[in-house]
Amino acid sequence: QMELVQSGGGFVQTGGSLTLSCTPSESFRGYALAWFRQVPGQGREFVAAHHRTASNTYYADSVKGRFTSSRDNSRNTVALQMNNLLPEDTAVYYCAASSRVILSAIRRSDQYQYWGQGTQVTVSS
Repeated sequence: QMELVQSGGGFVQTGGSLTLSCTPSESFRGYALAWFRQVPGQGREFVAAHHRTASNTYYADSVKGRFTSSRDNSRNTVALQMNNLLPEDTAVYYCAASSRVILSAIRRSDQYQYWGQGTQVTVSS
């Protein structure tokens, strides 16, 4: 079964940068890969995604231009580079994978079958 192991995260001041990584236990060929984040009392919010067939990377408007998600098929790793961090970026970040999501639903958390353990990102003002 697919397992996702996350690393990175931590504490940073406003304007700083952090990098998160996600390494699946198996090859992620044929899987859509995505990042979501969650704060207490809220649902999981879409951050970024790579579809399983399209080369495009999709971003939430709130992070576009600041975050970059990179999918390295040869190393079987996906990384989220977060720049110019803001206090509102504070959350637990999750990587996720899906073998069946379609483009119109790529931002929906309920379309993803496999999830990483989550990594805390805290941005101070």
